[in-house]
Amino acid sequence: MAEVSQLGAGGRVWEVGALCHAIADALEARFNPVTVRGEISGFSRAASGHCYFSLKDASGQLRCAMFRRAAGLLAFSPRDGELVELRGRISVYEPRGDLQLVVESMSRAGQGAWFEQFLKLRARLEAEGLFDAGRKRPLPLMPRGIGVVTSLGAAALHDVVSALQRRVPHIPVVVAPALVQGANAPAELIGALTNLYRLTESGRGSRAVLPSTEPASPQPVLDVILLVRGGGSIEDLWAFNDEQLARTIIGSPVPVVSGVGHETDFSIADFVADLRAPTPTAAAELVAQPREVWQGALAILERRLQTAAFRWLDGQAQRLDLTAGRLGRPSALVASHRLRLASAAQRLQVFSMHFLGRKQQALEALQARLPDAVHRRLDRQQERLARAALRLGLLDPTLVLRRGYAWLTDTQGQTVNSVRQITVGQAVRATLADGEVDLNVSNLP
Repeated sequence: MAEVSQLGAGGRVWEVGALCHAIADALEARFNPVTVRGEISGFSRAASGHCYFSLKDASGQLRCAMFRRAAGLLAFSPRDGELVELRGRISVYEPRGDLQLVVESMSRAGQGAWFEQFLKLRARLEAEGLFDAGRKRPLPLMPRGIGVVTSLGAAALHDVVSALQRRVPHIPVVVAPALVQGANAPAELIGALTNLYRLTESGRGSRAVLPSTEPASPQPVLDVILLVRGGGSIEDLWAFNDEQLARTIIGSPVPVVSGVGHETDFSIADFVADLRAPTPTAAAELVAQPREVWQGALAILERRLQTAAFRWLDGQAQRLDLTAGRLGRPSALVASHRLRLASAAQRLQVFSMHFLGRKQQALEALQARLPDAVHRRLDRQQERLARAALRLGLLDPTLVLRRGYAWLTDTQGQTVNSVRQITVGQAVRATLADGEVDLNVSNLP
């Protein structure tokens, strides 16, 4: 231990390192080993395998270090917001004078309050179907404009703008600034998204009022929006677990990409967005195909177009050569047409002669059959006429009168066929076979 110098009347002047070491010795003698319960916050795992985080509750916070040997014995992956019990040793990290807990073992003690709220809201929104993959839209292949919602002072904004400038410098980017941490952050994020929605296709014609120091200029039409923020503890990212913000994201007229925190961080905004990116930079890269890719595609299309154009021109040149060859010998073409015309005329003459011969033969056959057909038709008609005359003669009423019958009629010429039609003294006329006789009725039966 470093020496302690004497000052005046018994006062001591400590060297900083010596005082830190003395405090560490006192704490270790007084408390260690110690078991403590709290929520994990700001958990990170270094490349060396050591883990660093804070353990907190409503009234305090303690920095913790868990070295690789102890971290390798963990049976689960610690996450921000989890309630855990730690067993370890209280010490002072002398180079900085920080109080810390060197963790030797960790076990789950339940879920922390923040994480519990997160799980409840996630379960409720998932039950409503807000996380369904079917409602999520694909990202545009080549957006006309990209909207970005984040804090103007955030490193995430620099990362996103740098990535977009490097990959697609020709696509306009509109930044809607908003707080990304704190009690007022959800409302500002909602307002920033709402402003960007006015620049989408559905809001074309209206002008969004976005804070800017640049001169007024026509705003581009946005086809995708990035909601980004750097990493942090669960409480740092809590603004992105707001229910109203989640419903605002769902109401977006264009796809929304959420790039909040690091790859291991999850928020409600990640679940309701059309696509989740592990980092803000990855979010920018997802919506921006590198310019070199499009230039390569254009080069391929150019080569294909040139090949197709050359092939078409070659075909047209061959057709032109063939036509020119034909035009160069018109006599051969005329002779060919004359030969075809003579052949067609000969075929027409032969066909006409055959056709007229067949028709002449048919006419002669009809002429030969016509007299016999006429005689047969007349004989049949005479037989029918004789039969009709015979039937008509049998129906002649005079034949009945010749057999002694008479036909009686009254003075009006009406036929009398019943005694009920006449009265005594009535005049009637009787028609006989050879004449008519007028009679008077003398009596009735």
